[in-house]
Amino acid sequence: MLRLTDIKLPLDHDEQAIELAVLTRLDIGKDDLKAVTVFKRGYDARNNKNILLIYTLDVEVANEAELLQQFSQDPRVRLTPDMQYKFVAEAPATLTQRPVVVGLGPCGLFAALILAQMGFKPIVVERGKAVRERTKDTFGFWRKQPLNPESNVQFGEGGAGTFSDGKLYSQVKDRKHYGRKVLHEFVAAGAPEEIMYVSKPHIGTFKLVNMVEKMRAQIIALGGEIRFSTRVEKLDIQDNKIQGLFLSDDQYLASNHVVLAVGHSARDTFKALYDQGVYIEAKPFSVGFRIEHEQSMIDQCRFGDNAGNPILGAADYKLVHHCKNGRTVYSFCMCPGGTVVAAASEPGRVVTNGMSQYSRHERNANSAIVVGITPEQDFPGHPLAGIALQRQLEELAYTAGGENYHAPAQLIGDFLAGKPSSDLGDVAPSYTPGVTLTDLSKVVPDYVTQSIQEAIPAFDKQIKGFAKRDGLLTGVETRTSSPVCIKRGANYQSVNTQGLYPAGEGAGYAGGIWSAGIDGIRVAEAVALAMIGSD
Repeated sequence: MLRLTDIKLPLDHDEQAIELAVLTRLDIGKDDLKAVTVFKRGYDARNNKNILLIYTLDVEVANEAELLQQFSQDPRVRLTPDMQYKFVAEAPATLTQRPVVVGLGPCGLFAALILAQMGFKPIVVERGKAVRERTKDTFGFWRKQPLNPESNVQFGEGGAGTFSDGKLYSQVKDRKHYGRKVLHEFVAAGAPEEIMYVSKPHIGTFKLVNMVEKMRAQIIALGGEIRFSTRVEKLDIQDNKIQGLFLSDDQYLASNHVVLAVGHSARDTFKALYDQGVYIEAKPFSVGFRIEHEQSMIDQCRFGDNAGNPILGAADYKLVHHCKNGRTVYSFCMCPGGTVVAAASEPGRVVTNGMSQYSRHERNANSAIVVGITPEQDFPGHPLAGIALQRQLEELAYTAGGENYHAPAQLIGDFLAGKPSSDLGDVAPSYTPGVTLTDLSKVVPDYVTQSIQEAIPAFDKQIKGFAKRDGLLTGVETRTSSPVCIKRGANYQSVNTQGLYPAGEGAGYAGGIWSAGIDGIRVAEAVALAMIGSD
């Protein structure tokens, strides 16, 4: 098949327009065109009075070789690449040991699934609960029930991505097309078919819950084992090689191949690894607030009179500002038509995150507005110093919110003016258990306040109304990414602990559901090849 890129059509084009565009691009007759499949569909809304749909198409033609030669100098016409996933190994019947996967977020889920599909019968250890029980605990916390430190937004089957917008795209390099395998497995588990072709696919929490359960069932059906509510207490390391795991239920699990996919909030695990000598270093991350506006305002700014078009859906944005003080402020994890959620995983601390359902029909748009920070400049010294900084800010937010898990909040206009808020405006806060109006400069370092105060008016030049007085800021956002990197070598193993495979977001090698799933596949392949080689 041939792949045609950069096919631009009006937003309201008719059914025949795609076929006509193919015939025009290739200069062929209708009889020479056998089939057309939409591989990708995005849009260009830079001119919201003339929004264009941009297609990548896979087409079957009668004279493929001739057309390839004819368009050899046109990068918009090329041979469709083979994107079919191919397993790198098959477990031998004589294999005596099973691999262990620690963590059942997106990375651990795909690592376990791929290992199971290759016949390696992985054992998965997850500190939290199964996804449906975990959802009850999380929603209960949002309704002012006690926080369960082992079952919340951060911990449990499905990982932190379960309570998010369910975005399935990133800028990760994916030359082997592992991302297609991720999407295929999600569709097989019940995700909408459209995630295979829309440019910014997303799923939403309610759909993710069912999908995760189906993927877990497949792992078990293929001989895998899942142990919920089981935490890794200590690694058994001998001569710099992993021998097994000591678990919280007093069990010992022997394995020379352990995938460590614990997520970005497993702070006790990071400390245990450091204490045992596993090489860890601090890495940059970002801190700031969640910002909320009415979704209708964002739609109007981005889409103009086309706001509400079902193909476009709820509008998103991506913003970056380079400050005079050398800091960078940017929007992160933008959730159209979503809510700000309580994402604490430790008692006495407040953390915010964003979430959307598949429909994205909630009143507000929200995103994180965060400032990049680095170990060298902001938390030097100890490899775990970033965790200490996160905890400090989360404790300040807990105090400012009233010590009841309410989040501190401030109107944008008051934040820019440097005065505390006392009354809400038109933007109703979506965060539950609730918000306490205050002065957010009390909960973050001065450089964060000053940087965001400079950035918001700059963002207003791109999205008119972004700096409107009664928009709302809610704090704090500290879990943008892992504050540590568990370094690994070319074979995906820890640089100083053989058989330990740091993976996903917690290890510093992914950012979001899609890239974490891709990393899980990569690591699963490395484990399979290593196990065959050592068998």
